[in-house]
Amino acid sequence: MPRALTLFLTLILAFSTWVAPAHGANNPELLPEESTPVIDLARVFTPIQRQALVEELDAVEARDGWKLRVLTQYDRTPGLAVKEFWGVDERSLVLIADPRGGNLLNFSVGDRMFALMPRNYWVELQTRFGNQYYVRDHGEDGAIRDALAAVETCLERGGCRVVPGLPQEQWVLTFIISMLGGVVAGFAAHPRPNSSSPVAWLWVSLLAPLWGVMFIIFGLGPVLSRTTDWLPLTRNVLGFLGAAIGAYITHRLRQREAPGQG
Repeated sequence: MPRALTLFLTLILAFSTWVAPAHGANNPELLPEESTPVIDLARVFTPIQRQALVEELDAVEARDGWKLRVLTQYDRTPGLAVKEFWGVDERSLVLIADPRGGNLLNFSVGDRMFALMPRNYWVELQTRFGNQYYVRDHGEDGAIRDALAAVETCLERGGCRVVPGLPQEQWVLTFIISMLGGVVAGFAAHPRPNSSSPVAWLWVSLLAPLWGVMFIIFGLGPVLSRTTDWLPLTRNVLGFLGAAIGAYITHRLRQREAPGQG
């Protein structure tokens, strides 16, 4: 759970500080002489990795017309000079990798691309792949490549509202919330005094906005919107049902024990 908590706090912070850092500097002397979609000032990539990434981004531009650009930096930055160097326009994405801000990834998004993937998408992309845990486990090069892969996937789909894929820590959070929804529904379902029905459907209905939001909106929603894999969805449904049945049975047993204790 530390990773899930860190991602949650990072997400809150990102909403207030998003997205591309201010680059007041203008140092064209740091730019390469040849045209390239990757400027690796921080030496994140090996020569082979860099060449493979260049070929990939060139292929995307040749096929679909989207300009995906990568700038890695640390203590030196070309700043505003990259805008003219790359001819940044409404169909461009500039990924700026700089670990000094706490999160590795920042994005400068063209209007046409922003229309396909809105603000919340870029915030999630930043927090998922640029956080310190992901960078530690996958390396800076892996974080950059995985973020670009997510963008390319969404461009092929014609846009995304959320980042594809369901990280383990995010699924765990949805599973816990699904179970909490089940607990609420289970306790609501226990029969009231002088009731002939074994299930208090009226109370289940009255509390549906609470357990429904927990289970459907926060338990199933993130799973359905990010993956077509049935396994996490099935686990969340079973978690909800199991928690609901467990809460219901627990309350019934306490009711039966109560008269004997008196």
